[in-house]
Amino acid sequence: MTFSLEIRAEFFALVCAGMPLAKAAELVGVSAWSATMWWQQSGVMGLNPLPGKPGGLSGSAPLACPGTGTRRRALTSEDRAVIAAGLDAGWSYRRIGRWIGRDVSVVSREVERNRGRDGSYVGAVAHRTAHEQRRRPKVFKLVENSALCRRIEGWMDEGWSPKLIALMLAAEHPAGSMERVSYETIYQALYVQTRGRLRADLHKQLSLKRSQRKTRGSHGRGGSPYVEAFRISQRPAEVEDRAVPGHWEGDLILGTGNASAVGTLVERSTRFTILLHLPGRHDADSVAEAMIKEMSQLPEHLRRSITWDRGGELAAYQQIQVKLGAPVFFCDPYSPWQRGTNENTNRLLRFWLKKSTDLSVHGADDLKQIADTLNRRPRPTLDLQTPAQRMNQLLTQAA
Repeated sequence: MTFSLEIRAEFFALVCAGMPLAKAAELVGVSAWSATMWWQQSGVMGLNPLPGKPGGLSGSAPLACPGTGTRRRALTSEDRAVIAAGLDAGWSYRRIGRWIGRDVSVVSREVERNRGRDGSYVGAVAHRTAHEQRRRPKVFKLVENSALCRRIEGWMDEGWSPKLIALMLAAEHPAGSMERVSYETIYQALYVQTRGRLRADLHKQLSLKRSQRKTRGSHGRGGSPYVEAFRISQRPAEVEDRAVPGHWEGDLILGTGNASAVGTLVERSTRFTILLHLPGRHDADSVAEAMIKEMSQLPEHLRRSITWDRGGELAAYQQIQVKLGAPVFFCDPYSPWQRGTNENTNRLLRFWLKKSTDLSVHGADDLKQIADTLNRRPRPTLDLQTPAQRMNQLLTQAA
């Protein structure tokens, strides 16, 4: 036997108002079996009818209009009744939105969020479900999902930032998944231990090693003047927009007491990193020798220019220019931000090359392994590709 939409709507309105399922079925003239099937097909999570018992819905309470007194008006039961009637009549979301005075996106989200398991939208059921969802306490994901905590810990143990982790989870899982968290959620779990189940010492894996949040500051650096050297303002425009590969930025990462150092070179378009092994000394001749050795292995079109900070370690820049066929440009005094790609990379490298430590303990093989690990890390600026993948594409195109 087929029942009209009006009978179904009346049945759902009675149940959502608190009437027992069996009593509501009797009043509208349908069997208890049919009524149960209607509820199972159109019911939404969070609503548990109790047939034959007073109150109808488990945990039900008088249904007040949600959203009263708020800046953004919540949908009312009347709004949802219009949405249901409009859908039954074949109206578009935009037309329904005009009738209730709401944007089409509000109608779209409402239908997707509160439709039944059979795909239908019943106004009374949707309104009750929305009410229950609004008053249900939200569980912090990193308290509930221990497997996700272990995965985040594993990535952070490899030096990944919370923002990169959040982007990778978003790329792997659909919106609304319990396997997705924002980077703010991760930071909250790191800095407020009661907010999650991440290891209490995991904040030490952050690049700044801080146990609590602080306002970010900056410090200038001094350098040696280079009267005859190319200035950063003389670099070609192609360097700025990263459209042409082969432009590098470099600097030294210094160990405790400036007694040891590792040279870093980063290609601007791919973020590919090369580390220079500087055993014993990091004077101008040593840095020039190490740089020429490493960059000579690149094809000519991938060594178009080098940008460096004004430091005495690159006093032999003319020798580098001749051997590599690449001009060396120098930043303005006290302006390390002008080679921001290298600065950001050095910050990532501090995960392995820690401050106030003796960097000479890292041999050439150790530095190669560190560079390979960083080059295999996906980057948001590369659409989650890795620097190694981008560099391989360039090398393949040139072959």
